[in-house]
Amino acid sequence: MNSLDKIDIVIPWVDPSDPEWRALKKNYSTQITDEDDDREIRYRDWDNLKYLFRGIEQFAPWVNKVHFITYGHLPKWLNVNAPKLHIVKHEDYIPMEYLPLFSSHIIELNMHRIQGLSNTFIYFNDDMFLINKTKPEDFFQNGLPCDANIPNLILPNYSTFSPIVFNTVAYINKNFSKRKQMKKFPGKYYNLRYGLLGMGMSIVFSYWRGYTGFFNHHLPSPYLKSTLEEVWRKEPEILDKTCRHRFRDNMDVNQYIFRYWQLASGNFVPSSLKGKYFLVSSNNDKILNYIKKQKGKMICVNDAEFDGDFNLAKAQINNAFEQILPEKSGFEI
Repeated sequence: MNSLDKIDIVIPWVDPSDPEWRALKKNYSTQITDEDDDREIRYRDWDNLKYLFRGIEQFAPWVNKVHFITYGHLPKWLNVNAPKLHIVKHEDYIPMEYLPLFSSHIIELNMHRIQGLSNTFIYFNDDMFLINKTKPEDFFQNGLPCDANIPNLILPNYSTFSPIVFNTVAYINKNFSKRKQMKKFPGKYYNLRYGLLGMGMSIVFSYWRGYTGFFNHHLPSPYLKSTLEEVWRKEPEILDKTCRHRFRDNMDVNQYIFRYWQLASGNFVPSSLKGKYFLVSSNNDKILNYIKKQKGKMICVNDAEFDGDFNLAKAQINNAFEQILPEKSGFEI
């Protein structure tokens, strides 16, 4: 790859056991409103971050740089001198008026400000892992992100997620005419790479004049830094408002605004999904099987509202990762 083809990875992480961070969070927690999300479940640690880094080194050796975002704390095992590692503290790239923060939305909405970030980058949550060999073309082709533009219908509920996605889609409808974009890019709305179900959903939802939502694959997302910059130019007010909420708020938008913007604008290459999203439950046989047999190229293992035997699920899932990624990576001491 030449310099124009460099692909970076961005990973945010928080150490929920850090006493300094917990004290700061507790201090600001007294100021939260009913709309804020400050539940402890949002911060518990599955202790499997090292497998994310092992997967990157083993299955994506072509990656240029890994930007690891943190409050300041670091995993004890992390090799801070790893050549491809760039440790990024919140204050290194997030405007001071948004600090301190306890919402992933602020971290995500400001990613374009990270010093040295390539224009093409992949955003990982810390519950997303590579489990099989990948190539740059899995994420970018001809300088454009690879994605699946499959419509969805937002189901109204009282969770802290549905209103945020609803707000985010509203800003896509504000900036794009779905009917015009469908006529302009028909092959990006109807494409066999989305599978029969995806094609069927595209046909059914074509009757709605506006965007009713987008299918969220919950897998690593390829982004253009220029997209983030464009959205900040076009919609600075809502992005700024979101960033001023120290905790997640129902009136926020999230990083999906960038992904949806790329899809609605046609600034992407139609692609099939190369991984799968799983919710942890009391029976995780499907997750364990998917990892051990490396059925896809990537996986998201999300605990969401899981209230079962946390320690048992954690041990089983981490053991599965250990079976396919037993060797330390250069990111580890």
